[in-house]
Amino acid sequence: METLAMHISNGIIDGPVAAIFAALALAALTVCVLRGRRDLDDRLAPMAGLVAAFIFAVQMLNFPIFTAGVSGHLLGGALAAMLVGPWVGALCVAVVLVVQALIFGDGGVAMLGLNITNMALLGTAAAYVLIAVLLRVLPRTRAGLAVTAFVAATLSVVVASQGFVLQYWLGGTTDLGNNLTGLAGTMAGVHLLIGIGEGLITATTVLTVAKVRPDLVYALRSLRTPAAPAAPAVPVAGGAR
Repeated sequence: METLAMHISNGIIDGPVAAIFAALALAALTVCVLRGRRDLDDRLAPMAGLVAAFIFAVQMLNFPIFTAGVSGHLLGGALAAMLVGPWVGALCVAVVLVVQALIFGDGGVAMLGLNITNMALLGTAAAYVLIAVLLRVLPRTRAGLAVTAFVAATLSVVVASQGFVLQYWLGGTTDLGNNLTGLAGTMAGVHLLIGIGEGLITATTVLTVAKVRPDLVYALRSLRTPAAPAAPAVPVAGGAR
């Protein structure tokens, strides 16, 4: 069993648990659609398409984790949350996962609910919570934005990996005995390293967008510092156009 794979393959989790998470994922995505429609405007709608396409493209590029003997790739939850918000961001990642499963066989089709729950829902939600906290306590500078993106991306990957541990505890098809704690630790350790790579990609991408068009960064528009609501989101060159 590939216990380190975030894209869960068919047969790793039993059918009933997979069905339950499929229903949960469908319900959560329905909420995302309803809430995301409130955010969609002339800026966010095309940006959502670009974010989904970017995540899809970058997920095809794996980077090696030499210390663990595995490779990782961008999950995209933090990047999507930063640029298009948690509701639309979760939908972007979910669309990417569906296309990957149906066309490229990356993750089992029967396990889609599990994979969407972990990467599109848990990963994006954890990232946005961290973003909301960090943008309110860190200085509104490029360095503060970079640290926010990096930390949110890194830790969101670890959170997503623990979603798999919970799912395996509920319906794993191989008996691990009392080694579930070991599985959780291994998943966390490996995905922390993968998260560092994701953090670097996310921070670089968000800073690039913010430098040219800070008005396109959802987090900068929506998460304001209470003490200085009139201050610019981030002091970068270019500005809104």
